[in-house]
Amino acid sequence: MNVALLLLPDFSLIVLGHVLCRYTALNRSIWQPVETLVYFVLFPVLLFHAIVRSPLSWADGQFALTGVMFALTTMLLVLNLPRLGWLARHWTAHDFAGAAQVGFRFNSFIALAVVERVAGAPGLLLMSVLIGFCVPLYNVGAVWPMVRHGQNQSLWKELMRNPLVVATLSGLVANLLGFRFPAWLDPAVAKVGASAIPLGLMAAGAGLTWQQLGQQRVLSGVLLGMRHGLAPLIAYGYALLMGLNPVQTVVLMVFSAVPTASAAYVLASRMGFNGAHVAGLVTMSVALGMASLSVILWQFAPGL
Repeated sequence: MNVALLLLPDFSLIVLGHVLCRYTALNRSIWQPVETLVYFVLFPVLLFHAIVRSPLSWADGQFALTGVMFALTTMLLVLNLPRLGWLARHWTAHDFAGAAQVGFRFNSFIALAVVERVAGAPGLLLMSVLIGFCVPLYNVGAVWPMVRHGQNQSLWKELMRNPLVVATLSGLVANLLGFRFPAWLDPAVAKVGASAIPLGLMAAGAGLTWQQLGQQRVLSGVLLGMRHGLAPLIAYGYALLMGLNPVQTVVLMVFSAVPTASAAYVLASRMGFNGAHVAGLVTMSVALGMASLSVILWQFAPGL
């Protein structure tokens, strides 16, 4: 498998979005509405459709449990970094609260795009299951430190207004209740959801920036190191512990290695934190994600 060629189409869309936003008339005033459309409409439809179109099995439940264990482990490790006083003295509590999410959140657009290319529909379903269980957990972890250091913020309000949380939880409930889209409606819903991936990747590229990375070197290095160095090692440990099959293993490993969520800077800015620094972290994470995904796919998906 030529890993570079496998990843090239998806990362090319990220680069294209960045170039269009920075060097043409299609600037942020164009891409912000696109990002909003993807985040609030197209991507929730994709998640809901991917979850409800196939019945969940016991194996999916075991895989979901593995994903939850991985998510809780990585999230708790990041959120407890301030307890390491010798390390935490290099940043302020306010800076850490806004940026901590970068250490464990993931870019769902890239995760779904890569898994669909590597493992097809079975991989897409497994990734959707991971998203369904882990997005709510990661959103709690992302919002919690900002709520603690912000003013007049409500944790549950932030979660309940998150379209990914709503879509994934409702999709899981609908699947368990046996809901399926009627045959005449399913193709249209599938097309709406499919448009989320290319537009989402381009919107992620449009939001990339290198600003302020140099001003927070220690915090940036620690969070990115945990996201792209430690997280894949933890995921591999859980894959061995839970006895995952090859497809499940490669999906979990991709989940652990993709760049952090492109919406992280939006959340940080909206809640009054340093969005420019978080945007820089997202940008660096995309570059590191290309390298970590290449290693993961070379090692775990040679025959898929």
